[in-house]
Amino acid sequence: MAKRSAKHGHGGTPALVALEASGVPHTVHPYEHDPASDLGYGLEAAQAIGVDPSLVLKTLVTSADGTLVVAVLPVDRTLDLKALAHAVGAKRAVLAEHAVAERATGYVVGGISPLGQRQTHPTVVDASVLGADVVYVSAGRRGVDVGLAPQDLVRLTGATTAPVARA
Repeated sequence: MAKRSAKHGHGGTPALVALEASGVPHTVHPYEHDPASDLGYGLEAAQAIGVDPSLVLKTLVTSADGTLVVAVLPVDRTLDLKALAHAVGAKRAVLAEHAVAERATGYVVGGISPLGQRQTHPTVVDASVLGADVVYVSAGRRGVDVGLAPQDLVRLTGATTAPVARA
């Protein structure tokens, strides 16, 4: 049974509402976000919830030939924009500006979840995470991550998988 977000005192973000509505098993991991941290949001989350950074995923919004595409990859890796463009059949991909990403997803940078976004966008999950039992993504707010099976993440986001991260 999924844990209800209300029990954790952080309210139901669209990502948590979507997860609960789907019936997908998941765990909620609130932590104290430190605005002064120089780790970056994802590495801070990994350290705070005590999991390997390769299992904590960041959600990046890109523009591939003018179409917004969401990339989901481990926080300890870098997005390979050429590989992402190839994965979606585009010639070129670039990171979207923060304001564009926030408008398109309904989330703030550092808390963008691949789940429950304002609009549905083509999504690519890095293939490296498919062998994990559990991966962690933002629950839609800085300071809250959610753990779920990578196959459930792919299914719920309608994602394709491809090797889009590099060390």
